[in-house]
Amino acid sequence: MFVGSLELDLLLGDVHSLKQKRSAVRPVVAELRKRFDVAVSEAGHLELHRRALIGVATVAADAAHVRDVLDNCERFMVGRTDMELLSARRRLFGDDD
Repeated sequence: MFVGSLELDLLLGDVHSLKQKRSAVRPVVAELRKRFDVAVSEAGHLELHRRALIGVATVAADAAHVRDVLDNCERFMVGRTDMELLSARRRLFGDDD
């Protein structure tokens, strides 16, 4: 069994309040969950209105599938025009960990 995680550090576009941030981040979290069948949550920068840290996790029987899913999630975020992906950090845990 392999578990992969991905931290996406985002700079949001024209957002001036935490309420606007929620309305920008919530659909992204829902779309990642629906499109890639992953566990997703806003996991950091909760007090900042122009930054968001989104955590993504997936589990699969082989490491290649985990990498593919995380690659697709990262590509999806890069393709968004309403926010900028500042960094992506991934981890892969296998039977040895």
